[in-house]
Amino acid sequence: MSAKIISFDGWLQSPPGRYLLQWEQERCDELVADIFGYHALQLGLPQLQGLRANRMQQRWLAVNAPLPELPEEAARAALWADAVQLPFGPASLDLVLMPHTLELSVSPHAALREAARVLVPEGRLVICGVNPWSLWGLRQRRMQWYARLGARGPLFIPQAEEFFSPWRLRDWLRLLDLEMESVSLGCFGPASRNALWLDRMGWMDRVGPHGWPVLGAGYVLVAVKRVLGMRLLEPAWRNRRAARGAALPVARREPAETVRMGTKQWSKRV
Repeated sequence: MSAKIISFDGWLQSPPGRYLLQWEQERCDELVADIFGYHALQLGLPQLQGLRANRMQQRWLAVNAPLPELPEEAARAALWADAVQLPFGPASLDLVLMPHTLELSVSPHAALREAARVLVPEGRLVICGVNPWSLWGLRQRRMQWYARLGARGPLFIPQAEEFFSPWRLRDWLRLLDLEMESVSLGCFGPASRNALWLDRMGWMDRVGPHGWPVLGAGYVLVAVKRVLGMRLLEPAWRNRRAARGAALPVARREPAETVRMGTKQWSKRV
């Protein structure tokens, strides 16, 4: 019997969900504050106000399904759209934020390819996710393994069948002309549903960035879209002034000298 599936939105109200959401909110506020442009889009997860610190004129939140009751501080959706089919033209957005969009998408590759399509050159893509090489990722895989053996019980993080590490995403981004600019990892605490235990292990967040920086449970990745440009250069000879006419030496034919040798005449040049 497979593991019981609960709502991801409901998990965000649990102690580990609030712990992860608070860290991602702080990181997004810091990273998007200095990204400039005209149009920004957040794909899903209204509990995270990832664009509130950004100063673009047009900022939208897109969701792909009706939302349950949300807390008052949650952002309101502006449109319905699926991450694999965005209603925007090519090169029309300056910033795209994908909080756990790849983990919850039916086709992560298509969602990432669609985000690259709508980004303008030098536009930014921000991805939030769970690191599979963390304590949280290990517990998720262990519970999935128990579920295959017939054990009952919910997954630690519901509706997330697979996590994608930042290093794996870096290879995907390169294929789409996206260059990873920075990656931040946090939430070094244990994979526990107990709020008291998470508070007691808060020292791990202070030591983790220095002791085991790659084992953070959550990460926020920033990538920039690079487009190779071409500059036409006018040939140098078009701008060069023509030289004045100069006398060129001309070969002169010298008169021939006749030489008699016996009964024949020969001519030679002098």
